[in-house]
Amino acid sequence: MSTENITEVVREKYGEAALRVSSGVGNACCGSAPSALGSIDPITSNLYGADQTSVLPDAAVQASLGCGNPTALAKLNPGETVLDLGSGGGIDVLLSARRVGPTGMAYGLDMTDQMLTVAEDNKRKSGIQNVAFLKGEIENIPLPDQSVDVIISNCVINLSANKDRVLSEAFRVLKPGGRFAVSDVVTRGEMPPQIRQSVLLWVGCIAGALDETEFRQKLRAVGFEDIEIEPTRIYRVEDAREFLSGQGLDVDKIAPEVDGKFMAAFVRAVKPAAAKSCCGPTCCA
Repeated sequence: MSTENITEVVREKYGEAALRVSSGVGNACCGSAPSALGSIDPITSNLYGADQTSVLPDAAVQASLGCGNPTALAKLNPGETVLDLGSGGGIDVLLSARRVGPTGMAYGLDMTDQMLTVAEDNKRKSGIQNVAFLKGEIENIPLPDQSVDVIISNCVINLSANKDRVLSEAFRVLKPGGRFAVSDVVTRGEMPPQIRQSVLLWVGCIAGALDETEFRQKLRAVGFEDIEIEPTRIYRVEDAREFLSGQGLDVDKIAPEVDGKFMAAFVRAVKPAAAKSCCGPTCCA
């Protein structure tokens, strides 16, 4: 599938998800059938505490299709600027805005018109002012160089067909010393391609999650340092039994090759601080 086709598939699926929220129907992760509010989805359920969801509009919570809670794990300080890549209905943007306070700023970037409409409505209902939602693709971030302190994202980078470009753009807009702190789906260890494809279709629309080793390599290649990948939720084959059986796979047979190899993880990295200016003719030699 071409890069353009992948982008359109993701745009269509998340547009449909936004319309379901607007009509009062709940969402599940892309491989699962959408279901009524209150249903249990092993990927998206129980990611946010009541102390977080109670201060937000219901639609912001319902529109969340993430696999983690980057706002709970990322260090955010008053006065900082935060950017959420693929912000959807805005839950992580609104939570971040509360943490950076009125002297800070939280941006949400999304390419789906329907999700941006939901997000703007959630902003209005929340009454939070230090928030702005931007239309665009995460491969081409519409912000200046070195303008952001922290980048967060929730189960979105795995959907991109050009992850090198996403990471390069993230590095560009971060200030020196800025932090990359995202939740994403990653894999661990080798497995047959057909099985990997099928499980990742269940987890997140497009089978594009990186192996954790490859993720580290790509982050390092664009210049990040202090890279950490921390599993936050490990997916079990039983969670996907119904979906995989529908794909014509013998779940009991493939279980040893799949179980525990797909996970949500919190990925941290830092953009190096700016080099100090030379103070003499030989100090930079």
